[in-house]
Amino acid sequence: MIPIRDSIPSRTHPYVSWILIASCIAIFLSMQFLMTLQQQHHILYFYGVVPIRYSDPQWAINFGLPPADYGFSFLSSLFLHGGWLHLIFNVWFIWIFAKNIEDSMGHGFFLLFYLLCGVIAMLIQWYFTPELALPIVGASGAIAGVLGAYFFLFPHARVVIWIPIFLLPVFVEIPAIAFLGFWMILQLQEAMTSVLFEGESAGVAWWAHVGGFMAGAILHRLFLRENTANEE
Repeated sequence: MIPIRDSIPSRTHPYVSWILIASCIAIFLSMQFLMTLQQQHHILYFYGVVPIRYSDPQWAINFGLPPADYGFSFLSSLFLHGGWLHLIFNVWFIWIFAKNIEDSMGHGFFLLFYLLCGVIAMLIQWYFTPELALPIVGASGAIAGVLGAYFFLFPHARVVIWIPIFLLPVFVEIPAIAFLGFWMILQLQEAMTSVLFEGESAGVAWWAHVGGFMAGAILHRLFLRENTANEE
């Protein structure tokens, strides 16, 4: 199921959401067209989250990564993407769902909320895959935090989704709570599969999705505008 749009108009211009989208696109395009494959590899490993780098400092030393460089990669990884589809789906979800959360929080608080959810998501992924020697990159964890907030703030909003049945244009409108609830169940199922059957569901940071969603669901009220909180 691919979301097309939601039914909640934004009362303000979502400048931060636009900046986040533009930043992700600009960094990705710069890496694709201005860097060699070796340089891209270096950027992903240095600025992405490589769990074993923090679990085993000796591995980091042997690999050529600063083992004590804690913190920054958990933030910088949110702006890196591993491929075109990865980028497109992430910026598309920001475009659809982030504007209303930014509207409810204000620009500054929304940025803090987005980054915090992303960092928490990466930390949770590290906790569940401490020996992973591949870089984890992407805005998915932060976006999952946005979805967690949306789940509770706009449960009765309508989301138009495209169900790709033989690539036919089959569009269905469903409540946001149903779409996001189903999305979360899928992420949790894949995350549990990755634990029970090591090696399965590889290539996607499922625990970052689950952790980001939970972080957003729990923390979003701390970032709401006062008038928004009073209206609910």
